[in-house]
Amino acid sequence: MNVIIVEDEERTARQLVRMLLNYDPTIQILALLPSVKEAVAWFQQNSMPDIAFMDIHLEDGQAFSIFEQVSLTIPIIFTTAFDEYMLKAFKVNSVDYLLKPIDYDELVAALEKFKSLKANTSFDINTLLQLVQKPKESSYKDRFMVTVGTKIYSIEVEDIAYFYSEEKATFLLTKAGQLLPLEFSLDGLESQLNPANFFRINRQYLVARKALKSIQIYSSTKIKLDLAPVPRKDIFVSVHKVPDFKNWLGR
Repeated sequence: MNVIIVEDEERTARQLVRMLLNYDPTIQILALLPSVKEAVAWFQQNSMPDIAFMDIHLEDGQAFSIFEQVSLTIPIIFTTAFDEYMLKAFKVNSVDYLLKPIDYDELVAALEKFKSLKANTSFDINTLLQLVQKPKESSYKDRFMVTVGTKIYSIEVEDIAYFYSEEKATFLLTKAGQLLPLEFSLDGLESQLNPANFFRINRQYLVARKALKSIQIYSSTKIKLDLAPVPRKDIFVSVHKVPDFKNWLGR
């Protein structure tokens, strides 16, 4: 079985590779692709694999835009956290899904389903896109499942004060002060959160509107934020983001 994986989180991609090879050591992983651009280029230059695994949110956009640029009729298994309606849409089109963090038994079930499909099955991608691409507001995350050791935490997005990156790691901090690590990058998180509620103030911080305690304007180009819970260091809005931040506050 020839497989490609379209996933922008390297850790998740490598975990998926390990599980696939554990399921069947003869599986050939043809490519690990982190972006829409690289996936489109790969599909244009190579023979189609037997199946593709695709994350919904990639580093440069949604995976659905791949289908707008390349004609694909191969089976796709999406990795997603979409709601139940969208999951049913995938099922209608004989396309399976895996919820993150990926469970091995669910992966096996998806692969067994794939094996049961006829080799010449043709997938109606246009119908799939119409069903899955509901208004963007409905595709934003409403919770994160965070694994720490042997425990899994369910964190409602509305309970998150802000996300931040530090030493190549990403963390979320809840309003109650609970600090948890995430496998997502801040770039990856931006497309998963409602921009009406969250703003990327600089390279290190993605802040919820409700976390803003006060705003100190030093000049037209320098803004300091007081957040709750209180960060370990002073937080400033990047100079080039100040105009957009002011517009965001005014919404």
